[in-house]
This record gives sequence, structure tokens and C-alpha cells, in this order.
Amino acid sequence: MNKELIINASGEGVEIALLEDKQLVELHYETGQNEFAVGDLYLGKVKKLMPGLNAAFVDVGYEKDAFLHYTDLSPYFRSLLKFTRLAIDGNITWGSDFGKFPNEAEIVKTGKITEVLNQRPEVLVQILKEPISSKGPRLSCEISLPGRFLVLTPFNDVVAISRKIHSADERKRLQRIVESIKPKNFGVIVRTAAEGKNTEELHTDMLDLAKMWQNIQQNLKGAKAPKIVLSEQDKTTSILRDLLSESFQRIVVNDKKLATETREYIGRIAPEQQEIVSFHSANQAIFDTYGISKQVKASFGKTVNLDSGAYLIIEHTEALHVIDVNSGTRSADIGQEQNALATNLEAAKEIARQMRLRDLGGIIIIDFIDMKLPDNKKKLLDAMEGFMTNDRARHTILPISKFGLMQITRQRLRPELNISTAEVCPTCKGTGKIGPSILLADDIEKDLRYLVNQGHRHLALHVHPILEAYLTKGFFFNSIQAKWSRTYKMKLKVVSNTDMPMTQYQFYDLKTDDLIKL
Repeated sequence: MNKELIINASGEGVEIALLEDKQLVELHYETGQNEFAVGDLYLGKVKKLMPGLNAAFVDVGYEKDAFLHYTDLSPYFRSLLKFTRLAIDGNITWGSDFGKFPNEAEIVKTGKITEVLNQRPEVLVQILKEPISSKGPRLSCEISLPGRFLVLTPFNDVVAISRKIHSADERKRLQRIVESIKPKNFGVIVRTAAEGKNTEELHTDMLDLAKMWQNIQQNLKGAKAPKIVLSEQDKTTSILRDLLSESFQRIVVNDKKLATETREYIGRIAPEQQEIVSFHSANQAIFDTYGISKQVKASFGKTVNLDSGAYLIIEHTEALHVIDVNSGTRSADIGQEQNALATNLEAAKEIARQMRLRDLGGIIIIDFIDMKLPDNKKKLLDAMEGFMTNDRARHTILPISKFGLMQITRQRLRPELNISTAEVCPTCKGTGKIGPSILLADDIEKDLRYLVNQGHRHLALHVHPILEAYLTKGFFFNSIQAKWSRTYKMKLKVVSNTDMPMTQYQFYDLKTDDLIKL
């Protein structure tokens, strides 16, 4: 799989598009006001205890107090409280050797929030979920510092290996290396990206993370809550840190300064891939050059069309997201069951992409086309699991229920990405809305293909003069009109009609001049 990262920097912020085999799968926005992002560390002040919820509300500077549940306190919470208090007071007697820090006893999993936070102290917390809708941030006291290959967790000595590393020999090798380089009083999670890496690379990553923990200690000295202690890296570098692999073919940036910074960052974490970064200097907008603008228009909105003529309806409520699969036009060559399976498999691939692209989280209900055979339902479940392999968000997929529904839960960390794809209608002067005009030629070709499949071989296409000029421009054999005639082996005449709205079109039978209704 070829991966590309296209970065569009503007005065309003940075847009980052991740392409897999030229298809848009992730879209990120970064502005100068990206506060309370997942991974940020804050010094918070406990404001209110809620024994009924076994949770506390913590002031971290957001307009609404953040939520901290007992299960997110970490077994080493007492040690974290002690560390926070000593670091604020400047009593760092252990210096740079955190192994000398005297840990406290662990808290029990089934305890009460009032037993550990009754003094309402100041405490170091990490953003677990960004503010969503009317809710403030969700917090955790299980502090973790992510690096390129390793994740550092203070106050414990556990080494864990990513489950995505399947080789037993490789897991043992990584275990030995990490245990030999790990500082005392730190736990380490070995990420999937560490597979095949040597001791020097892992040790460098470990030293960077240990230095980050020392910076946290320094930033806490004399601090008063609420205060940010350590901010997660900007989205560009955090995406590169988490995703950069040998399958990345290129990273294109339209800002010279950002391109230089990106190249320098890759030079530190993966010097052999430094040359994949390039600067986009063309006059055309970078997202237009790489077809991202068109994909955004086609991918967002209530209705998503598939290549076969099938389509998805995506709607969301406060509680869940609902996706309905519709078959559109069906092939007469195969039976209903095979038709349903083929459409469902195509829809499953697009749904997996849509969940990543829109960052859908929480409960997702998918109403696939009904299938009778258990084997086909199993094929669909296996396919969906395979399509979601590259999804970084934690997720659970349940088998298709007796009602033909598939239920998925997907980790919700950030607000859902919503982009309006409607444009103001040029014909009605803004009193109504139409689909995106950038896809008009694709819509015409889809309807043309359908009519040809229905046996129509001589057609007249009536369009607005501007659209007629676009479809027939250039030498005849190079025009879109000629290409369609050759592709579908039929006769097509494009007729300029000043009475047609610019974004509408009609097909007529060329022989009888009768209007063909779609």
C-alpha cells in the first residue's frame, strides 16, 4: 500500500490529508487554537467529587470542568500525587535519576474516589478525550509519553509488547533489549513500529522520552493550577511519528518553512526517508493538484455514492451513528444473494474508510442488505475486520444480528469531522442547494453508463452552454464527449440549451427525440 501525506498550510492553519493508494482516508485540521488535544498534560485542581459516579470534576482551564473517573486514576495514583506535590514545591531530591523516587502503595481497583481525592489536591492529568459537544475533556492519571518506537509510563517497571508483533522470536528480542536500556521506575510499551529496529534506535527513542519526563518535572516547579505542563506535538509531526513507515512514498508541503521543519523531523526519526519530503511550488492549489478537494466533496455529506451504483446514507444522532446500505441498480447476471454479498462487500470497504475519514466514534449501526446464507454473513464480517486493520482507533465489531444489522464501537477521542459539501445554487441565487458541481461530469457519466446498460445506444445530452463547452472542448477525439462515445461504444450528441440550469442535464433519444426519464 502506497501512502502519501499532503500538507496544505494557510493563514487559518494546516490541513493534512493522508492518502492510501491515492484514496483519501484521513483528514486533519490544525489551528493555532488546538487546546486540550489528546495527550496534552495539565496541572489540574480537583473541584468537585461525585461519589455517585465515583468520579471527580477537575479544573484544567477549559470553560467546563474536565471529568476524571476512578478507573482512570492509575494504580500508581498516590505516587503521582506525591510526585506532583514535590515537583511543584521544587523538592526534587531524586534529580535526574527517577529510579530513586520513593513510590507510594498502589490503590485498589474497586476503591472509592472519596478515599483518594478527599483533600481536593492539585494533580498532573493527561487529556484522554477532547471536549465533545456539551462535554468537557475526559482525563486520565495513567500518564504515558509516546515516542516513535516506545511509550514511557512512569511509576512502574512493566515491559509490554504490541500485540500486532506476532513473531515470538521478535517479541523476545525486543523484550531483552528494552529491559536492558529501560530506566528504573519506568514502564515501557513497545510499539508496532519497533519491529526489526536495533538497540541504538530504541535507546535513542528512550533517551528522548526520559528527557521529556525531566522537562515535565521542571515545568511543574512553582506552577499553579490550572496550567498546561506539556503539549502534544503538532498534528504534522504526531502523524508522522505514529504512521511513518516504508510504505510512505512522499510527503508534499506547500509551505517552505513547514517543509524544512518536516524534513528535519524525519531526518531525526527516519533519516533514510528524508528525501520523500518535497515542496509544492505550482500555482494550482495543492489539494486540487492531488485530487483531494474532489474527494472531500464526494466523501462527505448524507449520501455517499459507490462505483457500482449502490450508495450509503450516513446519519448521526447524539447517541450513535446509523449507516444504511442501498443497492441502487442490480445486475441481472447473478442471483439476489450474490448481488447482496457483492454490494455489501463494496459498502463495507467504503464504510471502513468513512469511519476513519470522518473520525466517527461511539456506537455505529450498519444496516447491510439482507443475506440469508450464514457463510455470506461470515464473509462480510471477516471483510469488515480486514478493512479496519489500518484503523488506529480501538474498535470492536460484532457479527451480523438476526435483524441484519452490524454493530461497531469505535474509540471516540475527538469531535466528529463534519464538512458541508453543498454549494449555493447559481440558478436560484441561494434560495436552494445542489450537490457539489465538481462532481457533475461524474454524475452525467454514471447516468450515461446506466442508460447504455439499459440498451440506449443513440443519445442526445442537453446541457447549459457552459457545460456543453466543457464537454466538447479541444479536438473532437480528445474531448470528454468523444471519450464517452468510445468507452461505451455508442453515439452521443451534446446539445447546448440556454433554458437548462447550469448544473442540470437531460437525456433524449437521438432517433425519436423523446425525453428519457432516469
